[in-house]
Amino acid sequence: MTFEDQLERYFGTRDPAAIAPQAVPAAVERMQVDLGLATVPGERFALWCMLFLFGQAPDIDATFEDRSERDLARDFIEMSEKAGQGG
Repeated sequence: MTFEDQLERYFGTRDPAAIAPQAVPAAVERMQVDLGLATVPGERFALWCMLFLFGQAPDIDATFEDRSERDLARDFIEMSEKAGQGG
């Protein structure tokens, strides 16, 4: 599932700029439910990343049993923070 696929699934648009602010809480709630139900590691990771971008990601250790997935999530956080600092 691509980032654009996730945007379309949860917000009805592939354009992040077109997301209505009032749509965010319901979309986040649906993502949280889907994360709890997801069994495919890649899907779980993609959902967690999307939730992270909206400031709603659950704890890494509680979400990912596998150490490599936890490490990937921490790497994602680090890369996101660097990107936010312009580099």
